[in-house]
Amino acid sequence: MPSLVALGLAAELLAIHVAATFEGNLNYDSPSRRHAGLGIDVPHVSRRSLKRNAVPYQAEELDFTHGIASGDPYPNSVVLWTRVAPSLASDPSNITVEGPVPMYSHDTEQYIREDPSPICAEWKVTASKSQDVVSSGEAYTTSDIDYTLKVEATGLQPFTTYSYQFTICGSNKTSPVGRTKTAPAADADVPEIKLAVFSCSNYPNGYFNAYGNAARKDEQDYIVHLGDYIYEGAAGGERAHAPPRLLFSLHDYRTRHGQYRTDPDLQLASRNFAWIATWDDHEVSNNGYRDGSSGLNNTEASFLNNGRVSVDQRKLNAVRAYFEWMPIRQVDLDDNLRIWRSFQMGKLLDLIILDTRNYDRSITSLGWNDEYIDLIRDDASRSLMGSHQENWFYNQLSKSSDRGATWRIVGNQIVFSHIVESYGLSGDNWNGYVANRNRTLKHLYDNSISNTVFLAGDSHQNWVSDLVWLGEKPYDPETGDGAVGVEFAGTAVSSTGYRASIARARTEAQYRVGNNSVLQWQDGYYRGYFLLSLSPDRLEARYYGSPSVATRNSWDLPLANFTVVAGESKLARPVAGGSVEAGFLRGGQTEPTNITLNTDTREWGVVGFEKMYLDT
Repeated sequence: MPSLVALGLAAELLAIHVAATFEGNLNYDSPSRRHAGLGIDVPHVSRRSLKRNAVPYQAEELDFTHGIASGDPYPNSVVLWTRVAPSLASDPSNITVEGPVPMYSHDTEQYIREDPSPICAEWKVTASKSQDVVSSGEAYTTSDIDYTLKVEATGLQPFTTYSYQFTICGSNKTSPVGRTKTAPAADADVPEIKLAVFSCSNYPNGYFNAYGNAARKDEQDYIVHLGDYIYEGAAGGERAHAPPRLLFSLHDYRTRHGQYRTDPDLQLASRNFAWIATWDDHEVSNNGYRDGSSGLNNTEASFLNNGRVSVDQRKLNAVRAYFEWMPIRQVDLDDNLRIWRSFQMGKLLDLIILDTRNYDRSITSLGWNDEYIDLIRDDASRSLMGSHQENWFYNQLSKSSDRGATWRIVGNQIVFSHIVESYGLSGDNWNGYVANRNRTLKHLYDNSISNTVFLAGDSHQNWVSDLVWLGEKPYDPETGDGAVGVEFAGTAVSSTGYRASIARARTEAQYRVGNNSVLQWQDGYYRGYFLLSLSPDRLEARYYGSPSVATRNSWDLPLANFTVVAGESKLARPVAGGSVEAGFLRGGQTEPTNITLNTDTREWGVVGFEKMYLDT
């Protein structure tokens, strides 16, 4: 019989192993040491898991409920994500109730074990060709982090495609096999990199066809998501939001993330491509800023009228759920909820990801203060990102230029160019922060930083512009001379765009192009995405759109193609080769793609889709 000393030593070793395996799951970390409450007390969870009355889950009770994903590729590592749980339902343990903790969630009626043991999952990364295991490990997850599991696979080779998979420990139950890709080494000569760029995926508003279309075409190396990955509203319909209310609690945000990850096209794109994501406002709250948002202002009345949740608590709930559910790194544990970061991808490009919404943004348009925003939009103290991030941003641009990277790609949420829309200037994009935009343009011009390309989402429409400091620098819209870069702003995956016919949308696009000297092409009708192909001598942008997201379909129409020649810092002329398939092009023509719908197969073929709708 083993001695008490031996049993004690065995228990201690087991506790050490369990604690180490918990710490292998990045989701137990706080995204900020300044906000320890966002993290999980791993020693406490470890002690709790060793209780004799802890009831272990059996493999047959568990599943990889929401697929698998990878993201934030570095040259030698990548983040892997999954969720291992007994059901689709999110953990309700943070719901405040009177009396004892219920055995059932009031939202899901899902049985909750009183004190379950942790769930163990193994993971492995294999070379795509040889299938040799090159990185592996195991980690625990629990209800504390909604059964999510996020690990960093290390020891990988740069710019290499790998397969990855999860397995429930001690069983043959496996996840699907995924595919991911590391980033190139910073000093590598890279012939080409392709980025598929998405934004604004609103679940009730339609199906996520754009994700699936891009994933099945399989052209991109990485997926860039510019935000509004989820929406915090309470929309109904065929794909009604769950929970059916505006989000405030941690459970609410977890449930919403889980609902979005049930979409099969999102699962496909997540499984087979490494994502580089940032948030916009709807991951937290519409039109957010440093001290509030349009739905929760920093006042006592707002606090009392919105479930007694403070601005800060709501943001913490949203951010915690986002980090739990997204394959994203916590890049600086000493900074306050930082998501802004950069990726060096060989000598070819630096991808600079910003947060112009939640980090330290000055007050924005809230639906009742637009006259005030109009008065202060030119104020020099106003910033979209706060002084810390803003200085970092300018330093990143300079460092990228100094190191000789060919391209600087800025992943930003909102349209940067000075665009006057038909209804005036918005206070919620860069037009509401004029001095911040001017400082950015001044840095580019003064330091002769070329080949800078801004990416944007948020507007649910397509915009392609030369980047110009209007009023300060000369610019010729016909030749592009005087520009300091280019902006490619994309439409939504499914969020509502221009609510009209193709003909009316094109008329509106023509008006907008005519009203804005920097704007070269505009389209507001289609949902979709764009693909950037970057090489040392040129950048090509191809826009794709779907005529409908009312059903799950594979309709993926080419809309327009653009070229930027390295060193020119403007759109190549003639812009888009002089012809586009949708919207309105300055100095060019629109030649609609000739396709039609086969009512038997529900597939598109050749003959005039747009002609059928021009007069509707």
